[in-house]
Amino acid sequence: MSSLLKEEMQKKIFRPDGHHLDEFIEIVYSAQGRYFLCVSVTKGQEVQISLLKHTRSNLDDKYEKTETWLLKDLLLLDGRDSDTDNPHFDMHYEKMYTLEALSCAAKYAFARCLVQLSRRYYKKELKIVNFDTAYTEPTSLSSNRGDCMVLMQICFYAFNLVCLSLCPVS
Repeated sequence: MSSLLKEEMQKKIFRPDGHHLDEFIEIVYSAQGRYFLCVSVTKGQEVQISLLKHTRSNLDDKYEKTETWLLKDLLLLDGRDSDTDNPHFDMHYEKMYTLEALSCAAKYAFARCLVQLSRRYYKKELKIVNFDTAYTEPTSLSSNRGDCMVLMQICFYAFNLVCLSLCPVS
């Protein structure tokens, strides 16, 4: 489903401007309509973060850019709390924007994408805090999709906990 949604947003919003949609996540933003945080690359190799509002009238889906920021202007990406399963994060520009992803995994996918694109296009490290770096760094197993790696690491930790809990205490 998400690949179809990505292709639709690419076709209706980003391709006409010559942009390539790299990543998107759904966020909790308003009671009315669905909202997406999208990361795209422009013709001029600028990385944009856009807030899209999705509305549906009859059978037609409409997308509207309500905000656009440049990645190079992002001062700090704050995950708020790396020790809990928390989908909230803050983007610090001249103004701070507080956002909530639909899941913690989506928040980390967004952070991974920004880290990777900052390195690729701006040759600099993105300043991020309150994220578990084990999940924000690209790995050799998944260079562009860290979601599977995150799931594998969680399963590995859970398996270790089960094994430890079954060990007799002497």
